[in-house]
Amino acid sequence: MQVRVILKILDVKSIREINGYWSTDDYMKLLEEFDYSEARNSPPSELRELCEMAITDFEPHEAAEILLRYKLSGKLNEGQIKNLSHEMLEDNESEEYPDISLHYPMFCINQLLYQSYNGIFQNGKATKMEFELSISESANTTVTKELVLMAMGKILNENSLIRRLFEDQFNGEAPFQDAEKILWELQSKGKNTYTLITSDYWINQEDLMEEVFTGSIDLFED
Repeated sequence: MQVRVILKILDVKSIREINGYWSTDDYMKLLEEFDYSEARNSPPSELRELCEMAITDFEPHEAAEILLRYKLSGKLNEGQIKNLSHEMLEDNESEEYPDISLHYPMFCINQLLYQSYNGIFQNGKATKMEFELSISESANTTVTKELVLMAMGKILNENSLIRRLFEDQFNGEAPFQDAEKILWELQSKGKNTYTLITSDYWINQEDLMEEVFTGSIDLFED
């Protein structure tokens, strides 16, 4: 199905942390996991700093294991968690782990560990992008992660990693089911303006060849 769109990039920047991923409730629960429960009654503004202090009371791989278990115990078994807790010290698993649906939480876990230990862990990067996206009024479709990624593909370097790995999807020859995993966040700001967050691994400023695209994209149809 062809959909005519107008895409305009407003802002692109690299970020080291995703605001709001860790909630106040998360910090309080993590303080308990790190045997620092007496701090749970502290002001919310102090919980992040206290959590970082509590983390550093443990060996880096032990802290990684606790965080991985807290966030991903429903998706990873104990053996996988233990292995990852060591591998994270050497590699950026938020880019390299085979299951890309886990890249988002792994990125946030990694960055909390990186800041807590003032290094040691890999310093990952994400891309935050603000853009305008208008769809032809004749198209009976909504703005989804798949549609956004298809539109973005029109202004990405053809040699970029994501274009090479998902060539069939960008050509509309296969469903782009992984779009949900690749775009970590997609938020509407009103008036056809949106913000997305993804891994620097998938899209970064150097991948963008143009700032504006006007034309059609081919969405896959069964």
